[in-house]
Amino acid sequence: MAEHSSKSERTKYRLADSIKECMKTTAVDRITVQNIVDGCGMTRQTFYRNFKDKYDLINWYFDKLVLQAFAQIGTDKTVRESLEEKFQFIQKERVFFTEAFRSDDYNSLKEHDFELIMGFYTDLIMKKTKKTLEEDIQFLLEMYCRGSVYMTVKWVLGGMKQTAAELAASLVDAMPPKLAEMFAQAGLL
Repeated sequence: MAEHSSKSERTKYRLADSIKECMKTTAVDRITVQNIVDGCGMTRQTFYRNFKDKYDLINWYFDKLVLQAFAQIGTDKTVRESLEEKFQFIQKERVFFTEAFRSDDYNSLKEHDFELIMGFYTDLIMKKTKKTLEEDIQFLLEMYCRGSVYMTVKWVLGGMKQTAAELAASLVDAMPPKLAEMFAQAGLL
């Protein structure tokens, strides 16, 4: 079974490499599944066996890059350190993220990034505090995550003028005080 999953992973990475190549010349919303499979010598059937659509592929690749950065929050790293690492990944994959964040599709990376970090922070806070989030904290966290994604997209599409460290520090500084207090109590800051 492990060999099958590594073959499946290799297939997914080949498809990701192909869409990244397409992104160098074509807007995400105009790239077709046929373009992607032609670029790596695979079939549409292989594509659809692995992904629902091109946005599913983009979101999978994003998760591969970003989840490594976030896996250590609260154990080895603070939120700021993990955000900095996330932004360094984004800088290394500049073309991919610039194109992926331009899309406004319902299944876009912006929405996926929000859902990913909202779920991640919610689970982490609940695990650390051993209780569910109160409504006011839930509201602040959702607002903070939406704002974080918005500012990340603005940074990417604006040419990444701030360093990864500067953006990470700005996002931590922008955390609402009551939310920052909860993060600090949970040992995440």
